[in-house]
Amino acid sequence: LVLALFAIPGSQAVLAAVTGAVDGLAMATNKGTQFVFGYLAGGSQPYPVDNQPALFTFAFQVLPLILVISALSALLWHWKVLKWITYGFGLLFQKTMKLGGASALAVAANIFLGMIESPIVIKAYLDKLTRSEVFLMMVVGLATVAGSTMVAYATILAPVLPNAAGHVLVASIVSAPAGVLLARIIVPEIPGQGGEVADYGSALKYDSAIDAIVKGTSDGLMVVLNISAVLIVFVALVALVNVMLGGFSLWGEPVTVERLLGVLFTPVAWLTGVEWSEAGVAGWLLGVKLTLTEFVAFIDLGQVPAEAMSERTRMLMTYALCGFANIGSVGISTDRPVTVMPTDPMLAKPHRA
Repeated sequence: LVLALFAIPGSQAVLAAVTGAVDGLAMATNKGTQFVFGYLAGGSQPYPVDNQPALFTFAFQVLPLILVISALSALLWHWKVLKWITYGFGLLFQKTMKLGGASALAVAANIFLGMIESPIVIKAYLDKLTRSEVFLMMVVGLATVAGSTMVAYATILAPVLPNAAGHVLVASIVSAPAGVLLARIIVPEIPGQGGEVADYGSALKYDSAIDAIVKGTSDGLMVVLNISAVLIVFVALVALVNVMLGGFSLWGEPVTVERLLGVLFTPVAWLTGVEWSEAGVAGWLLGVKLTLTEFVAFIDLGQVPAEAMSERTRMLMTYALCGFANIGSVGISTDRPVTVMPTDPMLAKPHRA
């Protein structure tokens, strides 16, 4: 699938166009954030500045992108542009991976909307899904990223990785069938069950274009607040743990969470194809992604010095980090289907092989 996405004639031009579109969205978003926040968002400075890069503010120059993309996604869904793209991928997954209509639609929705919105898209079919299909929807949700955060990741990586937006998009697309495969292995479908046929109607509806923009902005605001809060708390907790570990040493240097994660995940990073000399840094990033969030891991990846990691390894780590799979997201992926379908206790039951 990756080979097809990169080898098809014109695919590079499409990925380059995606990168250009992301750059355009970033420029447009900057206009809005600078109007509201002024120099805090990169606007004209009221005083001379010697170190311009030090003025970069993550909260005002990256997170607002999520608001714009969330509103734009809702608008495109209302205009049926994003809806039919999602339905097209749903039909593709249904035919190629022998999924039921509702499951295939949920898989496609996870790629473009995210694991929070995908249960809403198939709300009418949630009570008809089998245990295997519900588990599949949750796994694919953890394996992919939402379109709104996808643009934020690409913006973070753009200074250090060429065609960052294209790589993030491809990583999310190819993670969907990989998630389907693993989900079917862990919780296989019982013969004769599943295969719920969806008529591709959706419970995700807006009354008008203005309603889509307003609700999309509101949904994006909740994502921004959640990301901000999680980053503050987890970074603070890691700093606190590092203080407590400061009295210990490992190979002559102070023990930190970062070093422990690097040691633990270094073999895993090496098995992905990373050179052993760079596996320590790559393993640390994998550990950060799993125990904290992929957002923290992408920020750290963007800050790794050029001499510490090759472009090839950066690209490999972009694919490895691109997914919502972390401890906090497990709770979200469990809670959302329960919220939409509160009368079904299926998600609370333990699985027995």
